[in-house]
Amino acid sequence: MSMLPPAPPRLALTGIVKRYGGVLANDGIALRVAPGEIHALIGENGAGKSTLMKIVYGVVAPDAGEITWDGRPVAIADPNAARRLGIGMVFQHFSLFESLTVTENIALGLGSARPLPALAAEIRQVAACYGLAVDPGRPIHHLSVGERQRVEILRCLLQRPRLLILDEPTSVLTPQEVTGLFGMLRRLAASGCSILYISHKLEEIRGLCDAATVLRAGRVVARCDPRAETAEALAEMMIGGRVAHTTRPPPRQSGPPCLVVDRLSLPPAEPFGTALRDVTLELRAGEILGIAGVAGNGQTELLAALAGERRVAPARIALEGRPIGGLGPAPRRALGLTFIPEERLGRGAVAGYSLAENALLTRLDARTAPHGLLDRRAIRALAARLIVRFGVRAAGVAAKGRSLSGGNMQKFIVGREIDAGPRVLLAAHPTWGVDIGAAVAIHQALLDLAAAGAGVLVVSEDLDELLAIADRIAVLAGGRLSPPRPVGETSIEAIGLLMGGQGTARGMADAATA
Repeated sequence: MSMLPPAPPRLALTGIVKRYGGVLANDGIALRVAPGEIHALIGENGAGKSTLMKIVYGVVAPDAGEITWDGRPVAIADPNAARRLGIGMVFQHFSLFESLTVTENIALGLGSARPLPALAAEIRQVAACYGLAVDPGRPIHHLSVGERQRVEILRCLLQRPRLLILDEPTSVLTPQEVTGLFGMLRRLAASGCSILYISHKLEEIRGLCDAATVLRAGRVVARCDPRAETAEALAEMMIGGRVAHTTRPPPRQSGPPCLVVDRLSLPPAEPFGTALRDVTLELRAGEILGIAGVAGNGQTELLAALAGERRVAPARIALEGRPIGGLGPAPRRALGLTFIPEERLGRGAVAGYSLAENALLTRLDARTAPHGLLDRRAIRALAARLIVRFGVRAAGVAAKGRSLSGGNMQKFIVGREIDAGPRVLLAAHPTWGVDIGAAVAIHQALLDLAAAGAGVLVVSEDLDELLAIADRIAVLAGGRLSPPRPVGETSIEAIGLLMGGQGTARGMADAATA
């Protein structure tokens, strides 16, 4: 009896080359993804992963090489051609129209003439099936970063893809939601859908993926079964050497309160926002206080109030004993409060500005503008210092923000705010979507800042991050903040339950001792 020939790969790339000016982003890359395979693509920021996926999705054209789909050569001219083949992609940086609703954005992505009410009903059904809570009628500009990511995932699922590309899909999910997402991805793979999974969370890759391709400096440097490798071994493949680790300073007694919030209640700024309800917190000098929570539970509103983007009764917020609730962002910065927003491009930096210009965005002071006149030399020197001090990979201070990888832009923004010497630093999702090397560098910078006596407040959905650097953790759910617990007195499971609106504050301690 003759054996059936093996099925051709769902996707095969051979000799893919892409140049941007003098930069070789992809250098002869080969990649094969089988039907029903969950395949990881890993590498540092700037390794060429995003460029390669844009080629697969038809966003950019390769300069050389061949793409085959189910064994036959194809030319993917644009994303519409990719979707017709059955390729869906969730980008790390979202492609949504701010002024349109969730349903309208998904309708555009599907290219469908379905009536919007019928599509909205289908969105609700799929969202409930996969545990991706989204209101189809909400405008995109009212959604948090996490909610926007859910919209992108839903849009792809509604396309019923044969190849699904996911770029950092779990960065804003609770541990329980990650478990649900992985179950959904395994069901998709079992039905024959191939999945290309891009993540810097190496333990996730070890637990989910069947195969991994490792990129470094635009080239394939390794292929492996991630289930047979340790996370550290995968990281060493990515960076080509040993992985640095954060160094916690010796334990020390935290200082007096440097930021106090007293029973802050605040209605949402937008119709679909989340009201803050009697939020009380105390950040001490020399500590890192972590706030966990699923996106859309009041994080945006709380950070806006703390940073001065929304003003409240002066006495509700105090900085080193001084009421600041009625002050705007600039006076708060002058008093020593700096802010790393969750959106790198658009709020943290401007894509079309040079790094020197981006350095000036929050550092306009007597050193960069003496007597009200810009000192170009001082501004360039500031940007150059940030590039060196925080290990930013960039082609100098004149490089545009858009030319940097996500991780390097994040390091620049974090460095800009830390270099200002704040008394209090607010950091929203400081390592979202960055590689392991950049994450270690950012974590170390936050630890060093706290060790120098500043108070650091970190808002993040990444519980591994909070457990690694925070001294105490509180959970924001439904606009209410739980009492903070020391990290050693809680657990990732208990925090995850609180993030999902279950459990009690006492449960954070009980679960740690169970």
